[in-house]
This record gives sequence, C-alpha cells and structure tokens, in this order.
Amino acid sequence: MNTADRYRTANPPRKRNGFKKIFLIVIVLLVLALAGYMYWRFSYVYAEGTKAGVLNTIQKKGFIFKTYEGKIIQSGFGGNQSSSTIQSNYFDFSVADERIGQKLMENSGKNMELHYKRYLGALPWRGTQSYVVDSIYRIEGVDMNNELPFK
Repeated sequence: MNTADRYRTANPPRKRNGFKKIFLIVIVLLVLALAGYMYWRFSYVYAEGTKAGVLNTIQKKGFIFKTYEGKIIQSGFGGNQSSSTIQSNYFDFSVADERIGQKLMENSGKNMELHYKRYLGALPWRGTQSYVVDSIYRIEGVDMNNELPFK
C-alpha cells in the first residue's frame, strides 16, 4: 500500500463547527424564553379576589369556543368628593365552567358574590376577558343547600 492509497482510505480529521453549536444553543434558549413568556402571559394567575354586585347580564357566546360572558353592576358612592352621587361600576368577566355559567344564568338579576382569577391575557377557550370567575360564594335569596362556594 503506497502513501497515496493510505491518505484516500483514512478519514481526514473533521473540524468542529462552532457556529452550529452556538446556533443550536441560541435556538434552545429562544424556545425556552418563548415558553416561559407564554406561561407567564396566559397561565400565571396575576390576582384573585371577590366581586359583589347585581348580575346584569350573562350570555353564552363565541364562534368556536362557547364561553359564558357576564357583567356585574357594582353600586357605590363615588364621583367627585364634593358631591355624594351614586356611581355604578361594571365588572366584565368570563366563565369557563359550564356548571357555574348555568347557575349564573338561572340567577340573573340577583345580588351575588363571585370569586375570580385574573390572568394577564385571555385564551379563546377560557373566554374573552382576563377576569375568569371560578366559583360562586353567595347568591342573595337562594338557598344552595350548603353548596357554597359553588365550584
């Protein structure tokens, strides 16, 4: 075997391509950053609390994902400090749970207290609002047979 044949059959040493490795690391970091942002924006519960008032409207709507959308009127004193006018505040919310939506439809126009979670962004299957009602604490004039909070 002469030297020419020896060079043809031997595998030449491969140079490592640093660009491909750096590119792969950057892509992985971008995917992880995007996943973290999506979780923070759409799944992280920013706040939760209760709202009380008269259930003004509740309706089931949506093109593909049908969710319940409602509005509570919260009455109270407000406006200018020099006047004592009564002011109404509206609380728009979504309901993703079918049972809670049906219970609210049955009791439209009544005074109630609802528990909500606030997300930073809305998802179509969760509703159009960033406030999502997940349970009912109280409905005035309705005996719920120790079902409260209704979840």
